[in-house]
Amino acid sequence: METRFVGIAELTEVPSVAVVVDVMRAFTVAAWAFARGAEKIVLAESLDDALALTGRHPEWVALKDGPPAPGFALVNSPGLLGSADLGGRTVVQKTTAGTVGALAVKDASLVLCAGFVVAEATAQLLRARGSGSVTFVVTGEDGRADEDLACAQYIAGRATGAGTDAAGFLRRAAASRAATELAEGVRQGVHPDDIALCLEVDRFPFAMVAALEDSLMVLRPYATP
Repeated sequence: METRFVGIAELTEVPSVAVVVDVMRAFTVAAWAFARGAEKIVLAESLDDALALTGRHPEWVALKDGPPAPGFALVNSPGLLGSADLGGRTVVQKTTAGTVGALAVKDASLVLCAGFVVAEATAQLLRARGSGSVTFVVTGEDGRADEDLACAQYIAGRATGAGTDAAGFLRRAAASRAATELAEGVRQGVHPDDIALCLEVDRFPFAMVAALEDSLMVLRPYATP
């Protein structure tokens, strides 16, 4: 499998297969939302779009980065999401990096959204599809977020059947700028368990596939064999 690792701004053409990585915290949160029963996640272009969607669909629930805000029932924290009952609900998610990265590759033939919590399931799906060329989109810090790059490299290694061990990649992620900012309270809307939850390798047995549905980019869980 041919792999490349790029930031969002480096996407000069539509990839065939894209794996969009946001470890801390968008796609860890998305996985937890599915674990809490969410049916699907709509990836919104902007906060205004998220509010417009929930305005048209009052049964949907909106989620954003930072502290709680009017119209947003959830924040982008796996720890704070842990007690939410999302059974059968549609979540509308807008974050600073992860959702932006997924929307940037919405025309790819296959779009997977990933973090460490769904790493092996993502790798399994790439293997099952026989993906010859995969573009990993490193969403954080303009493509320089080491927690996202480490996760992308780990998934790439697993997808090629190299028997890659997670320990070194997790150490990089734990030492990343994002982890430091979460630990030091630089970011808002944070739970003390967020870092540990983001670094739980293979916590969930599903990959997450995003695809256009009626002009919306919709993320759904995909159980791998």
